[in-house]
Amino acid sequence: MSDIENRRFVPRDRNWHPAPHTPGYKTSVARSPRQALVSLLKPTVSELSGPDFRHLRMGPNDNDLLLNFREDPQHSGLPIGERIIMHGRVIDQFGKPVPHTLVEMWQANAGGRYRHKKDQYLAPLDPGFGGVGRCLTDEQGWYRFRTIKPGPYPWPNDINSWRPAHIHVSVMGPSISTRLITQMYFEGDPLIPLCPIVQTLRDPEAVATMVGRLDMAHSRTMDCLTYRFDLVVRGELQTWFENQG
Repeated sequence: MSDIENRRFVPRDRNWHPAPHTPGYKTSVARSPRQALVSLLKPTVSELSGPDFRHLRMGPNDNDLLLNFREDPQHSGLPIGERIIMHGRVIDQFGKPVPHTLVEMWQANAGGRYRHKKDQYLAPLDPGFGGVGRCLTDEQGWYRFRTIKPGPYPWPNDINSWRPAHIHVSVMGPSISTRLITQMYFEGDPLIPLCPIVQTLRDPEAVATMVGRLDMAHSRTMDCLTYRFDLVVRGELQTWFENQG
């Protein structure tokens, strides 16, 4: 029996999550709640049910960010940057797979810029890179994306704040209200401990749940390095999700 199968069920430890109001992360000051949270003691059908993604029609390149975007249809070049594969499993606390669930991701390009009208960072946009992808997990809970390693970028939290390279990840639960969102950082990035957002987490083990590990066994020779990033949705080994604070 594996270690994960021996883990016991534990209720959510709110001390493990950051406080909603964390002045070091400046945007949390304006958006943190000022009143006590409301508990839904009697959830409605809309909170308990959700879409069945098994019948979702996926495009052939929805999970391949090297091929799923062309700003100019005549542009045939591939995106600029380090080619990588990001893969892993969506599982529960006992290692049971979560099949047929929707995994979405979005990221900056290799220069650290998002394809978004509000991103005014001086790094150029890449005409061959859109920065978004999606896929469904298979019967064993596996998901896979091929993409470009995103670059770090500055942000106006203080005089010299930089976000580590990261990929945003969304996973859907059994209902529309159980969507969870996190970020995958890259193993060995020296910017991780310097990031004001990361510093809101008190427990180093919580930070570790958001770090993708280099997976040489699944890297493609002369093509792509691979990073393994498992998403654990409950229990002692759960991934830290941004919307669980």
